[in-house]
Amino acid sequence: MRLYVDEMTLVLQGQIILITGGTGSIGSALVEKALKSNAKEIRVFSNDENGLYELEVKYNSNPKIKFIIGDIRNEDVVSSIVKNVDLVFHAAALKHVDRCELNPNEAITVNVIGTKNIIRFSIEEKVKKVISISTDKAVNPIGVMGATKLLSEKLVTAEAFYKKSNTIFSCVRFGNVLQTRGSIIPHIENQIQHGGPITLTDRRMQRFFMTMEQAVDLILSATKIAKGGEIFVLKMPLLRLEDLFEVMKEVVCPKFGYTALKIKTKIIGMRPGEKLMEYLLNEYEIKHALETKEFFIILPLQYLRKQNKYPNAKKTKNIQTYFKNIKPVGKKEIKKMIQSIYG
Repeated sequence: MRLYVDEMTLVLQGQIILITGGTGSIGSALVEKALKSNAKEIRVFSNDENGLYELEVKYNSNPKIKFIIGDIRNEDVVSSIVKNVDLVFHAAALKHVDRCELNPNEAITVNVIGTKNIIRFSIEEKVKKVISISTDKAVNPIGVMGATKLLSEKLVTAEAFYKKSNTIFSCVRFGNVLQTRGSIIPHIENQIQHGGPITLTDRRMQRFFMTMEQAVDLILSATKIAKGGEIFVLKMPLLRLEDLFEVMKEVVCPKFGYTALKIKTKIIGMRPGEKLMEYLLNEYEIKHALETKEFFIILPLQYLRKQNKYPNAKKTKNIQTYFKNIKPVGKKEIKKMIQSIYG
C-alpha cells in the first residue's frame, strides 16, 4: 500500500528538515526519502556517535546532510538544531519495553522531556510542522514505555488547543515495523542463525505489523494533511507471532544451512507488562476517529474538527466492528511480507 506517494515528494522538496533519532531505522529511512525528494537540507540529530558516522560514510559526506550529535534532553542543543527548520520529524525515544521498565527516569526524561523541548523550541523558531512518531504501546499502557509515549502524544496534540503559534503539531502511531533495528525480525533471525530455539512468549500472541515503506508513507501523508493535534494510524495487518515465526523458519533457515524442522520453538511465558494483543486505538478514540481507506485519524480530545478538512475522510459507525472482527492474515500473506525484506 502506498499513500499519496506522488504528492509526498513535494512535501519534502526544498525544505530544511530536522530528524531527531535520525540514526534509527525510521530516521534513516526518512533521511533517504528526503534526499530522493530533493530536500534543501537534512539535519540528522542523534546521540548515537557510531550511527552518525555510518550514515556519513553511507552518503559520502553529502553536503545536504548535517550530522549532529547531542541529547534531546539538552535545551541548549535542541534550541540550536531547530533554527531555520521547516519540518521536524521527531523519532528520538527510548523504545525497548524492558529497558524502560528498569530505567523509568531515563524513559521519562527522553520520551517526555525530550518531546517537550522539541515542542518549545519549534514554537520559538516558527517551524512549519512537527510530526512526532508514537507507538501502539501508548494505547491503554501498562508499562513505563507505553505510558511515556502516551504522555508524549498528549504534549504534542495539546498544542492544537492552546495554539501558541502557527506551528502544526501531529503524531503518527505505529504498530510493529518489520525492518527496524531491535525489532522481532532481526531477533528471530539471530536465533535461527545460532540453531535455535526460537523463543515465543505465548502461542496466542498477536501484533499489528507494517513495512518500513508503509511507515515512511504514513509519516509523509500525515505531514501533508495535518491540521494540528491529530494522531494518524495506518490500517495494518494483524499477525499471529507463531505464524510469523514459522514463516521465518521457511524463509531464513536455508540462508544459514538449516531446515525449518531443525529449528524448534520454545514457549517462555509472557513478560511482565506484556499484552496478548496491542490495539491501535483505545475505546474513546474508536468512537470519535475519522477513517479513510488507508488510515484512521484520531482527532484532538479538546475539540472535534469537521471531517471535510481531511481528504476522503469520514466518520463511520463500524470502526469498533473493524477491530472486533479483524482476523490475523494467513501464512501465505506473511511470507510475501518476509520475502519483501529478504529479497
